[in-house]
Amino acid sequence: MRIVVLAGGIGGARFLRGLKQAVPDADITVIGNTGDDIHLFGLKVCPDLDTVMYTLGGGINEEQGWGRADETFHLKEELAAYGVGPEWFGLGDRDFATHIVRTQMISAGYPLSAVTEALCDRWQPGVRLIPMSDDRVETHVAVTLPDSGSAAGSGERKVIHFQEYWVRLRASVPAEAIVPVGAEQAKPAPGVLEAIAAADVILFPPSNPVVSVGTILAVPGIREAIAEAGVPAVGLSPIVGDAPVRGMADKVLAAVGVESTAAAVAEHYGSGLLDGWLVDTVDAGSVEQVESAGIRCKAVPLMMTDLDATAAMAREALALAEEVRGS
Repeated sequence: MRIVVLAGGIGGARFLRGLKQAVPDADITVIGNTGDDIHLFGLKVCPDLDTVMYTLGGGINEEQGWGRADETFHLKEELAAYGVGPEWFGLGDRDFATHIVRTQMISAGYPLSAVTEALCDRWQPGVRLIPMSDDRVETHVAVTLPDSGSAAGSGERKVIHFQEYWVRLRASVPAEAIVPVGAEQAKPAPGVLEAIAAADVILFPPSNPVVSVGTILAVPGIREAIAEAGVPAVGLSPIVGDAPVRGMADKVLAAVGVESTAAAVAEHYGSGLLDGWLVDTVDAGSVEQVESAGIRCKAVPLMMTDLDATAAMAREALALAEEVRGS
C-alpha cells in the first residue's frame, strides 16, 4: 500500500508513528511543511521536517514533542552572553548540528529535498520525507501589537514570522491574517507530485489545518494533484470538543474565518479535496453536518494518548478510505 501523508510538526509526527505501527509494510511518503522554516544565527532551521525526522528516528524529546532528547543548551547560553539573539527560540546543542549540516549543504548547492534525504540517512525514519518545496516559503502573521499602556488592537500593525507569533508571543494577540510568503511562486519539490499520483491513499493527519497542512496546499499544484489523484483522501480532525488537541490552532483558524469545530475544519478543506473525515466521539453530533457537505464522516476516538491509540486512529482512517473507495 502506498500512502501519502501531509504533515506538520508534533501532531503529524506522532500520527506517523502510529501509522507505521498500524501498517508496517506500507510505503509511506511524507510531504513536510516548510512554511515554519526560519533563518537563525546564519542557519536554516526546518522545525517541522526535523520533528518528523527525530520522532520517527528515535531522537525526539518525547516530553515536549520537539527538539532533541538529552539536549544541552551551552551554545545558546554563550550566544546570549554575547548579546546575540533571539533568545526566545531555543535551539539546543545537538539540534544545532543538524542545522549546520543542512546550511552547509544548501550553501554547496544542494536543494532542500536532497539535503533532507541525506539527513534522513542518519535517522532512518522508515518513511520517505520530502519537503513540500525546495523554494523558500515562510508563513507570516499579521498582528496588531499593543503599545505599552494601550488597549489591545490599538497599537502597531505589522507582519511577523509565524515562529515569532507562535513561540515568542504564544499567540497572545489575535492573528489578523496568515500569509504564506513565497508560496505562490514556489514549485513542489521533486517527488511530491509523483508520490501523490502513485498513492493508494492520501491522509491529512491531525496537524494544524492553516499553517501546517494549509501551507503545503498553498504551493501551486499540490492541492490540484490531490483533488485529481482519483484515490481516497481522508483527514483526522485536530479539533476535539471545539478546541485544538494541542497548540493554538483556534487562533489561526479565526484568522481565516473558520470556526474552531471539527465540522468547520472539514468544510474548510472541502469535498473537492477530502473524501473522508474522522471526528472524535465527543463530536459525533457533527457527523451529519460533515456528510451534508459531501464528505463521508465517522466518529472514533482521536486522542493520541499512546502509540496503540494512535495506531488505532490510523487504522480507522484507512478503513474509512476503503469505505469511500468501495462506494
